[in-house]
Amino acid sequence: MAKITLSGLRHSYLPNPTGPEDYALKEIDLDWDDGGAYALLGPSGCGKSTLLNIISGLLIPSDGQILFDDKDVTEVPPDQRNIAQVFQFPVIYDTMTVFDNLAFPLRNRGVDAARVDARVREIAQMLEVVELLDMRASGLSPDNKQKISMGRGLVRDDVNVVMFDEPLTVIDPHLKWKLRSKLKELHQRVGATMIYVTHDQTEALTFADQVVVMDLGVIVQIGTPVELFERPAHTFVGHFIGSPGMNVLPCEVRDGHALFDGVDVPLEGPITGTVGTKAEIGIRPEFVSIGRGGLKGRVRKVADIGRHKILEAVIGESRVSAIIEGEIPAQGEAVELKFKPEQTRLYSDGWIATEPAGD
Repeated sequence: MAKITLSGLRHSYLPNPTGPEDYALKEIDLDWDDGGAYALLGPSGCGKSTLLNIISGLLIPSDGQILFDDKDVTEVPPDQRNIAQVFQFPVIYDTMTVFDNLAFPLRNRGVDAARVDARVREIAQMLEVVELLDMRASGLSPDNKQKISMGRGLVRDDVNVVMFDEPLTVIDPHLKWKLRSKLKELHQRVGATMIYVTHDQTEALTFADQVVVMDLGVIVQIGTPVELFERPAHTFVGHFIGSPGMNVLPCEVRDGHALFDGVDVPLEGPITGTVGTKAEIGIRPEFVSIGRGGLKGRVRKVADIGRHKILEAVIGESRVSAIIEGEIPAQGEAVELKFKPEQTRLYSDGWIATEPAGD
C-alpha cells in the first residue's frame, strides 16, 4: 500500500489556459496516509473524476506532482502504478465462474496456482460469496456482481490504492446499506489505502475516516464526518452535508454582533478578522428549537418523517428549517425559533468567520 501525495496539482482540458476559470482542478495539495479510508465528495462537475483519473494515470496533470510513498509517478503509465479500480458498473466476465473472475488479476500476473486458490478463497470468505465460486457470473444478482467487482480490486496484495468510482450507483437502495457496511468491513480487514468517489453524502460519511469535499475544482474542506457536520468551514459544506442542509441566513454585522431580521443573534464566539461583503449566519436545523423569546416567524410547512418533524418557517424574507420532536404549530401559525448559540456561526463571503468561545 502507499501514502499518496498530491502537490500543486492543477489541470485544464484546454491547450492554453489563461486563468483559474479555465482549470477543472484549480490548486490541490493533499496527503492520504497509507492504509486510510478516504472519500472524495462533491456534486457533478466539481472535479472528482478528473482527480481520480490523474491519480490512476489516465490523465497527466497540467501542473504539479503525484507521489506514491514520496516517489514521483506523475508521468508513470497506469499499468505501472499498481492501482485497482472499481467502477459504477461491475467489471466482470459473465462467461467465467466467480472463482475465475476473482482469480483473473492474479493469473494475469503469473501468480502460482496454490497462491491463487488460497487468495481467492480468502477474499470470497470476506465477501460472503464462497457458495457462489462455481457459479457463472452471468447468473449473479446486481449486488453480487458488484461484490465480485470489488473482490477483483482487493484480491491482489501488491496494490498501492483501491479506488471506488461511484460503486453503488446501480445498486437497489435497500441493498446499498449492506454493501456499504461490507466495504467498511473489508477496509478494516484488508488494511488497503482506499479512495471512494461519490456525490452521495451518506456513502462518503459512512465509509470514510476522512472526507475531502470538493466544489468547482477546489477542496473546500477536509475533515472527519463529525467535523464536516458540526463545523462546516464553508457554507457550501453546510448546504451539501445534512438533510436538510444548514440554514444560511443573511445578516448584518455591527460592533462584533450579528443581526438577523434586526435581532441580535448570539454566536458561538468572537468574530475573526474583517467581515467581507457578504455576511451570513449558519445554523443546522438540528440546533433550532421552538421557544419563547425566540425569533418570530410563521410556519410555512411541516414534514413528518416519523421519528421527528421538519418544520420550515419564514422569518422576515428568509426560510428557516428546524428538526423538532413533539408537537409543533400548524401551517400558517405563528412560531418563535431559538438558535443554540454554541452551534451558531458567522460566515464571511462563504467562509467561517467565528471561533468557539474559549479557543
